[in-house]
Amino acid sequence: MTDLAPQELRVLVAVDRERGFSAAAASLGLTQSAVSHTVRGCERKIGTVLFERGRHGARPTPAGERAVAHARQILRLLEAMGAEARAAAAGSEDAELSGPLRIAAFRSAAAQLLPPALERLTARHPRLTPEVRIVRELGRGTAGEVADGRADLGIATLSATVEPPAGLVLSTLFEESYALAHPAGHPAPRGLPLIDWDENCGSYTRRWWSEQDWLPAATITAEDDSVVLSMVAQGMGMAIVPALTLAGAPAGIEVVDLGPRPPTRDVGYVTTPALARTRAVRALIRELRAAGGGIRR
Repeated sequence: MTDLAPQELRVLVAVDRERGFSAAAASLGLTQSAVSHTVRGCERKIGTVLFERGRHGARPTPAGERAVAHARQILRLLEAMGAEARAAAAGSEDAELSGPLRIAAFRSAAAQLLPPALERLTARHPRLTPEVRIVRELGRGTAGEVADGRADLGIATLSATVEPPAGLVLSTLFEESYALAHPAGHPAPRGLPLIDWDENCGSYTRRWWSEQDWLPAATITAEDDSVVLSMVAQGMGMAIVPALTLAGAPAGIEVVDLGPRPPTRDVGYVTTPALARTRAVRALIRELRAAGGGIRR
């Protein structure tokens, strides 16, 4: 197969992002015919159809989704190459970092873990521009964003029973405990209705959950853990929540430990082997580890 040039990769990414040749052309400052010609050339080189054309634009085929994911990753490495080479030439790991740093994180990690980490990182490297996307930890979650080339690093909830997407590396940042959150002053919090959210009770808590005779089925299920805490603060029930969520608890909530062996979960990061070696990602991981030391209970 003939190699694809960076401009061809940019066209594939733009067509996927814009879901159409005309919109992709406008975003790149090209003509629609140039974009169409480039896509056809990429398909000839790769040997398969990458986009389904229709009245409603262009949608990637399964092969196209994979190709675009690789294109994003390659373009990101090309973007990082200059800074990495200059730092190596200077012989300094402390050289200033600049440019984008793309992060995918679930809500409570973005709200509680990232701010102190990014504050320290950008204080030392003011030309670094973090881009944070909130991604629910359901399905492919933040790891999927990294695998698809949309994020340099994903902050994820890790599980020994769930394999990450192939080709990624992951590591634990810290372990956090769960606790019971209930309306302040309630005399019997374990008798309250249970409020839960979709991302809770993964494989890291399921066994503990099943062993608790006192724990009822959820009467309310929300999409967001901050909504759960707001409902608890209003006296609507109790919730079993991890430390990251509790770090943003509103007034009116009390927290009770769940005994000597509470459920826990591992919070970690996911990235690619190539990006794990870049200075910006390594610096972010250091700051995340430091910030995590102040979160876990």
